[in-house]
Amino acid sequence: MFRRLALPAAALAAVALLGAAPATAAPAAGSVCFWTGAGQHGTSWCYTPPGYTDVPESLRDKAASFRSDADTAVYAIDWARGTCYHRLIRAHDLADNWAWGARLDGVSDTTMGCEVG
Repeated sequence: MFRRLALPAAALAAVALLGAAPATAAPAAGSVCFWTGAGQHGTSWCYTPPGYTDVPESLRDKAASFRSDADTAVYAIDWARGTCYHRLIRAHDLADNWAWGARLDGVSDTTMGCEVG
């Protein structure tokens, strides 16, 4: 009898663990998504070209990972004092531990005339 109870208890524990896993947003077709956590976890936001867009405050200087489903390159923008810098994000690229995300202020489909950063 103990054996019958042990299997359902283990199955319930596995289901509980699966339910506790954080959900991650997959990029919509043609967009680039950024996450606050490494490995595409945490709070997310997605950019779809064209044009320039400021990232939301929750990700400003706090993006730890990204994934692109865009068919074109986009540029991460850092508005520094007196100038700006850009970092290329290639089409269909990803980074699970993105150090440059600590500088992220906006995203654009052009370099915005910024220096390479």
